[in-house]
Amino acid sequence: MGRLEGRQAAAVFLCFASGYLLSYAFRSVNAVIAPSLVTDAGLSNADLGLLSSAYFLSFASLQLPLGILLDRYGPRRVETTLLLFAALGAAVFASSSSLAGLWTGRALIGVGVSACLMAPYTAYRQWFPAERQSQLASWMLVAGTLGALASTVPVNAALPLVGWRGVFWIMSGLILASAAAIFVVLKRVEAVHPLQTRVPSPAGQGGYRQIFRSPVFRRMALLGMVNQGSFVALQTLWAGPWMMTVLGMDKQETAGVLFAINLGLMSAYLMMSWLAPRYIAQGERRGLPVTRVIAAGIAGAVLVQALILWSSAPSAWLLWLLLVLCVPVGTLVQTSVSLSFPSALAGRANSGYNFLIFIGAFVAQWGIGLLIDIAEGRGMAPADAMRFAFGICLALQAVSWVAFVAQRAEPVNA
Repeated sequence: MGRLEGRQAAAVFLCFASGYLLSYAFRSVNAVIAPSLVTDAGLSNADLGLLSSAYFLSFASLQLPLGILLDRYGPRRVETTLLLFAALGAAVFASSSSLAGLWTGRALIGVGVSACLMAPYTAYRQWFPAERQSQLASWMLVAGTLGALASTVPVNAALPLVGWRGVFWIMSGLILASAAAIFVVLKRVEAVHPLQTRVPSPAGQGGYRQIFRSPVFRRMALLGMVNQGSFVALQTLWAGPWMMTVLGMDKQETAGVLFAINLGLMSAYLMMSWLAPRYIAQGERRGLPVTRVIAAGIAGAVLVQALILWSSAPSAWLLWLLLVLCVPVGTLVQTSVSLSFPSALAGRANSGYNFLIFIGAFVAQWGIGLLIDIAEGRGMAPADAMRFAFGICLALQAVSWVAFVAQRAEPVNA
């Protein structure tokens, strides 16, 4: 097993990054096109949450079998095959008018992009040294955030020209191009640096049993499901309606704010990609384990969300920039999980953790919509109903953080 360097390493990263960029654009675009979808399809808040969360439900449903597939067949074959489903899903979404058709298209997209982060993580685990893992994870999330950026102001500008259906037809073509690049480039690299694969035990249960019984995995699991899952739900859908309903912004202002938020998030990931291989290692040697860094970052995110919850001034959107500075600690959680297991189990370890994140995102995204509708049905004003739903979500995050801090496990080096 060789280590990649130079142009070869850059080519592999860029191919994987292109897929994840488009994956994140699919994930985030509904926050911008939501008003058009609501108008065209007559959706309620719960319908909108259910439609957007179809991506997360189908995405999460693939994660456990995905880990087995990645460990058995390798990232190249698995990701390129699944990306074809994403292209099909985008086409179905673009051509549908009913909630059922839109949901089906969105679910197919979720299936299709389900390997866009786990496949590169699996490859990186074998092709790059351990000290580069957090840096590579941060760079991938930078690429994802670029996708989120592309789904804000650029998509809003394109809507009057091609409509939301045209946007999805374009994205369908782009995802096919990304699949082709991944297949061709990785095939050449594998000829020189073959990846280790592992024949799974019956039904793949042996590997997952080892992973889910791990004290490290269990300690991180609740953070992934509740805290990281909640942020994904907010970033990819409910941040937009919050700006319009609570802060009184119009669609153009909201698109600009979402662009700024995602730009801030991308900058934070870039900062983490520089800090992770330097400061974190020094912190371990100086008695500052990575779990303390994670706990501090999650605490910061909870506190900032509490301020967001009670702020309604037009400038309150700036608090979201503080929030995204705390979010990159999630890369430390992910790499801590990955490095806790042998490289031959990397696919299952990463996918098992990602499964929990997206189950949490599905529940949060749909649940917030349901809570808003329930609160409005009992007479609450729309802004107060949204605060109520966000408040429930925040309370669960606080409980998750307390459980993480209270639980003791062996230290993990990210």
